[in-house]
Amino acid sequence: MIRARSREVPAAVAIDDSSWTLTYGELHDEVSRTARAIHAAGIGRGDRVGIWAPNSTAWVVAAVGIHAAGGILVPVNTRFKGEEAAYVLRRSGARGLFVVPDFLGTSYTDAMSQADPELYASLLKVSMPGADAAPGVTPWKDFHAGVPAEAPDVEPHPVADIIFTSGTTGHPKGVVLGHAQTLRAYEAFNEGFGLRADDRYLITNPFFHCFGYKAGWLLCMLMGATALPHAVFDVEKVLRRIEKERVTVVAGPPTMFTSILDFQGPLGDISSLRFAFTAAASIPVTLVERMQSVLDVEVGTGYGLTESTAIVSVTRPGDDAATIAHTVGSPVVDIEVRIVGSEHQTLGVGESGEIAVRGYNVMSGYWEDPVATAEVVDEQGWLYTGDVGSIDAKGNITITDRIKDIVIVGGFNVSPKEVESILLSDTRIAQVVVVGMPDDRLGEVPAAFVVPRPGVTVTPAEVIGTARARMANYKVPRHVEIVDGFPVNAAGKIVKADLRRRAARAASLAGETTVA
Repeated sequence: MIRARSREVPAAVAIDDSSWTLTYGELHDEVSRTARAIHAAGIGRGDRVGIWAPNSTAWVVAAVGIHAAGGILVPVNTRFKGEEAAYVLRRSGARGLFVVPDFLGTSYTDAMSQADPELYASLLKVSMPGADAAPGVTPWKDFHAGVPAEAPDVEPHPVADIIFTSGTTGHPKGVVLGHAQTLRAYEAFNEGFGLRADDRYLITNPFFHCFGYKAGWLLCMLMGATALPHAVFDVEKVLRRIEKERVTVVAGPPTMFTSILDFQGPLGDISSLRFAFTAAASIPVTLVERMQSVLDVEVGTGYGLTESTAIVSVTRPGDDAATIAHTVGSPVVDIEVRIVGSEHQTLGVGESGEIAVRGYNVMSGYWEDPVATAEVVDEQGWLYTGDVGSIDAKGNITITDRIKDIVIVGGFNVSPKEVESILLSDTRIAQVVVVGMPDDRLGEVPAAFVVPRPGVTVTPAEVIGTARARMANYKVPRHVEIVDGFPVNAAGKIVKADLRRRAARAASLAGETTVA
């Protein structure tokens, strides 16, 4: 892919993180040098190499250099502590690591060396460009010094990367994805995303995640566009960068766009923007409508999970506002999607059940874990996503919940998304998350965490009042907390497990469900 772009548009800017800018021709040269250095260090076909660093031009050079040397990329979450990073690297059998010594006040090298001294000592460690190398870490410039001019003779390996899941149900699992399926999947995905060669795409989603990596810089390389990596999301800095660098495309989780829309300062000149893309299992309709009206851009949405190369469906150019606001589009080409019941039987149009996916986008499995793989992928190749949804007569998918998020109140199923949507009709509420909360009598009941609109006050009692007027009594949150924001992971996704624990603590302290 990189070689093809370097031949077609060698002078076009491929990537620019404000400190290191590379044309497609220069990117190809840097990737080749990195691949030769990796090969010269004794790492070759099938060897795993990690990257533990924030979004940057260097991240892309290192990643594609690993691929070009025949290696398998293992991205490491930038929010991980030493023990978590060590688990991913040891579990994948990594032989090398590209790393920044510290990020956001955390010393990665110190954390790793303390968490697993044996593993840390065994790894080939290379510092990213511009960063000071820690003891035992080879500086980037020294890593490239004296590398032979000839490229290594390495045949392509089918596995491109091992992307570890967030680990919300235990230790993270390594999702194995291939080169061919990734390229095919994102060429198909772009029929909905619509990235063009003249686009300048600001990428705030972290590169260790498929949203920032595959639907981010890799998509730019596929289309010959310019990738603009952004290491840490900050509303004002992002807005200023959109204005200064004439950004045309932005993408991110719903929380990112909510932060932009609720920003109290001037938005500045963002007229260069033409397209904004957001994706999550649950996207509030009101958010899509605000993005369309306030940002004055075309909005796209989609749905996927790491196990499906992060793509399943996407909206298309020309889809009406209702489709974009109420669905996550239709399946990408040549991917099968069906809705199944508790016995995996296929359900009909409009019926709600678990979403199952089959096609070239489905992972080959979890890394060296056939038992866990068999739990989610059956013998016919169907991936059972754990997401609940339905498909309409036009083939568009609507996501309702995660199976594990359904709150069962005295035998009645409550959809958190439904409750959230109703509460968001209150113009005083900016964001809301509903989770299950333990209850001695009913088993569990809904609990709501509410973020008010800036400059507006809303009380728990008022939230309860809105709910009681609009929904059946068993759906009404029994506990409401007014909060400034939600816990999110490095990918910008709300960590509902933290909110569940918080609700459980509130229940135990109160002795009974109350408003707070």
